[in-house]
Amino acid sequence: MGFHTFDAEQADRLERPAVRYRWVSAEEVVGSLTAAGADRAAATVADLGSGTGFYTDAVAPHVEAVYGVDVQAEMHAFYREKGVPENVELVESDVASLPFEDGELDAAFSTMTYHEFASDDALAELARAIRTDGRLALFDWSAAGDGEHGPPADERFDASDAVAALEAAGFEVISASERTETFAVIARVS
Repeated sequence: MGFHTFDAEQADRLERPAVRYRWVSAEEVVGSLTAAGADRAAATVADLGSGTGFYTDAVAPHVEAVYGVDVQAEMHAFYREKGVPENVELVESDVASLPFEDGELDAAFSTMTYHEFASDDALAELARAIRTDGRLALFDWSAAGDGEHGPPADERFDASDAVAALEAAGFEVISASERTETFAVIARVS
């Protein structure tokens, strides 16, 4: 299961708001990082699997700094051509080996990429890089979906898989839900 990356040659397909917002809205991504109950605002955030920066651009106006993390240099090239906001820094890295100091991130989020990096090593790395009480928001294609959209169903996880993996890595799950084709899990580093 998992570890399928999006074909960078089709990067322009990631820039379609009507399609992307059908599954995850900008408001729910921003809200998951700034929701009531957080002990302080998320000032430094990482977008895990940032791709063309579609959701990075939505979050950037609400935080001080965003790291757009992606393993594919081609995705960063597309984003640079499109235009990168001043408070966004592009980082070419695998989630399992992030170049951040311990607790450097206030939060991190992933939109439709958890299946690309889901592993014990990646979650341990996120628990290290996100500060205590910092948030992690995962939105991804669900194994409970029919597989008509997104990656094949056998490459996906469902919300309960993500919850179990996060709890094993030391996260406290705040909320988890299955939706049509997707899931959303919000957790904090404990």
